[in-house]
Amino acid sequence: MTYRIVSDSTSNLFTLSGNIDYRTVPLKILVDGIEYVDEPGLDTEALVAKMEASQWGSSTSCPAIQEWLDAFEGADYIFCVTITSGLSGSYNSALNARDIYVSEHPEAKIYVVDSLSTGGEMELIIEKIRECMEKDLPFEEAVQIIQDYQTHTHLLFTLESLSNLAKNGRVSPAVAKVAGLLGIRFLGRASEEGTLQQAHICRGPKKTLTMSFSEMVKMGYKGGKVRIHHCLNQAAAEKLKNLILSEYPHADVTVTPCTGLCSYYAERGGMIFGFEDY
Repeated sequence: MTYRIVSDSTSNLFTLSGNIDYRTVPLKILVDGIEYVDEPGLDTEALVAKMEASQWGSSTSCPAIQEWLDAFEGADYIFCVTITSGLSGSYNSALNARDIYVSEHPEAKIYVVDSLSTGGEMELIIEKIRECMEKDLPFEEAVQIIQDYQTHTHLLFTLESLSNLAKNGRVSPAVAKVAGLLGIRFLGRASEEGTLQQAHICRGPKKTLTMSFSEMVKMGYKGGKVRIHHCLNQAAAEKLKNLILSEYPHADVTVTPCTGLCSYYAERGGMIFGFEDY
C-alpha cells in the first residue's frame, strides 16, 4: 500500500524531511484583482506590500475539489491536514474530494484532519503523522494516535498590524490606527472549536514575547516541541525561540517563514506558533 501526507498550504511546509511522500495544495489570495497562488516561488514580501498599499479589502479562496483529487491520485492510504474549518472551506473541500476518491478507489483509505488551527500546529500534526508512517503503524492505529495528539497541541499568534483585518471589516479602522500609533500588539489563541480568539493586549515587542511565553506555560507547555512561523519577522521569532530555550534548553524549537496565506492572516511582523503541552 502507498502512503501519502497531503496538506493545504497554510501548513507553511512545501517539503517534508524523511522518506515520506508529501504534497501540498495551494490556497489563493486576491488583492486588487490580482490572484496570488500560495505555492513555492510566491514572493511573500511583495504580497504583503501589495496588501498594505491596497485601499480595498482582499479575499482568499480554498483549494478546489479537483486540486485535492490530483494530490490524492496514486496513493492508497492518505492523511490529509487542513486549516481550521472555522476560517476556510478547505476542510469541506478535502472531505468532498475524499468521498469522490474513495468511491473511485474502494481500496483507498483517507483520513482528513481538521487541524482546528493553522501554521505551526499543523506542522506538529504532520510531523506526528510522519512518525506513525515511519513506524509502519496500521492506518486505524495511526488515526487514533493523531486524534489523541491533537488534544495535546495548541496555537498562539501575535499581530503587530491590524490593517488588513480593518480593510476586510474584521476590526474597526479606528482601532487599527490607534493600535499602530501606540505600538499595541495582540496575542491570541486558537480555540478548541477552531476559531481565533484574542487573549491579551501587549504594549511593545518585549512585552509581547514575554507574555507569549507566559501564555504557553499557562496552557501546559513543559518543554516539548514548538514550531514558530513568522511573517517577515525573523528577529522576533528567534528571540522567542531563545526565550523558550533559556528555560527549556533541550526543547525542540524551529523557526519557519510564513508562506502566502498565513502571511495574509498574520500580516507583517506577526507570528504563529504551535506547541505541545507535554
